[in-house]
Amino acid sequence: MKIAAIQHDIVFEDAPATRARVGPLIAQAAAGGAKLIALTEMFATGFSMRPERIAEDEGGPNEQFLIEQARCHQAWIVASIAQWGPGGAAGKARNVAVLAAPDGSVHRYAKIHPFSYAREDEFYQAGQDFLTVDVGDLRVSVFVCYDLRFADEFWALATETDLYVVVANWPAPRREHWRALLRARAIENQAYVLGVNRVGSVLDGDVSDGGTKELAHLGDSAVIDPLGRTLAEASHGEAVLIAEANSAEVAQVRARFPFLADRRTPD
Repeated sequence: MKIAAIQHDIVFEDAPATRARVGPLIAQAAAGGAKLIALTEMFATGFSMRPERIAEDEGGPNEQFLIEQARCHQAWIVASIAQWGPGGAAGKARNVAVLAAPDGSVHRYAKIHPFSYAREDEFYQAGQDFLTVDVGDLRVSVFVCYDLRFADEFWALATETDLYVVVANWPAPRREHWRALLRARAIENQAYVLGVNRVGSVLDGDVSDGGTKELAHLGDSAVIDPLGRTLAEASHGEAVLIAEANSAEVAQVRARFPFLADRRTPD
């Protein structure tokens, strides 16, 4: 199956403008044969700590956009959205990865690890449940940005996962962490990893001096195979990456190198 990562800029807190921006990129990925297309974290608004400005109810306009695009292109589309919903505490939204199917159905994963370094945990409720969905012949597990740092969450799903999708707003100062962790998650779990990150800059509050600074995002989106080889990667501009993922390749790698069987789990 062909899979795609759409590395795009975001018009901060302006969802209609960003949706207009990414629509043609989705069409480009679909025209290239992609049947699973990934956008970024909080794809339409940017990583805003003002849920009162950007969060929507389940079924809101950003989710409807993903559903409409999935139907139109007969492809699965995933991106995260700030959403109010049944899993959120009073006054808190959740950072939800929405996976829209070609038939209009929706699967949701709420980010398990809000990014406390940026105070995300103060505004967004942590999720509790994993998400793994059969997409064609691929078993796909979805994570959001900061989740990438927590290997145990990926380990927990390894035996039932062929492809991990990680949607992100990962900033430039820690770009080497992003690149290294994507490859590590692929190698240690012997699975494909699709990591999609935004490009562009936003003004970020600097709590150390009370001012603001410009926070850049360099993209570095990539698709990595179960042996840790990079199949596709982007530089620092908007890009559509397309690569092939095959569940049989995952099975073959795990049969040839049965490393997962040697993992020790806590009693």
